[in-house]
Amino acid sequence: MSDVKGNDEQPVGPPVPDWHGCPFPDVAVLKGRWCRVEPLLPEHADELYDELCGPDDDSLWTYLPREKPLDRADFAAHVEARSEATDSVTVVVRDGSGVAAGMLSLMRIDQANGSVEIGWIVLGRRLQRTTAATEAQFLLARHVFSLGYRRYEWKCDALNEPSRKAAARLGFTYEGRFRQALVYKGRSRDTDWFSITDGEWPALESAYLAWLDPANHDGGRQVRTLGEIRAAG
Repeated sequence: MSDVKGNDEQPVGPPVPDWHGCPFPDVAVLKGRWCRVEPLLPEHADELYDELCGPDDDSLWTYLPREKPLDRADFAAHVEARSEATDSVTVVVRDGSGVAAGMLSLMRIDQANGSVEIGWIVLGRRLQRTTAATEAQFLLARHVFSLGYRRYEWKCDALNEPSRKAAARLGFTYEGRFRQALVYKGRSRDTDWFSITDGEWPALESAYLAWLDPANHDGGRQVRTLGEIRAAG
């Protein structure tokens, strides 16, 4: 709790001098060592469909707001709508071989208060549990904080254990559970909230950079986990 005193000695939050909000977090191409992040365009649909909508990919869509697209035309319409959205920013992730194999969105963008959520995450199997996937998350977080945002959010269905574990591994702090927060796909959802703040970001950025260093990867296997690097401070 803040020690700052307001009227009648009531405690208030710390001042944020000269705060003017943040620019909209448009994304150009973000190039990493292990992946490439680029804005989603309608022409990505065909390539992404093969990675995200195969016969064994139903589970990729379980916790997303919609079911897996029925066919290429349905997916193309979905991609076009997301690429044209003006209240969110959706990007494509290409792995080290250049294959577009995942999508993520910056959403719930609150420029006035400096808050943005990373969500609508759907990664094909070639990206899951890879260095490229972690680097994509790092590149987007660094982009957001470089624009002056104060808060970076992650939310997920409370039953989505892989998402909960991913948030913790990536350095998001668990903030609590909003019970019966949503109804989607005809079922109730409790939503778990996580965040990273701008004050936490510098140390976390250093940990990411140390983990992503090629010296930390021996034949494709990590020498130290991100959690170990973060714990070492």
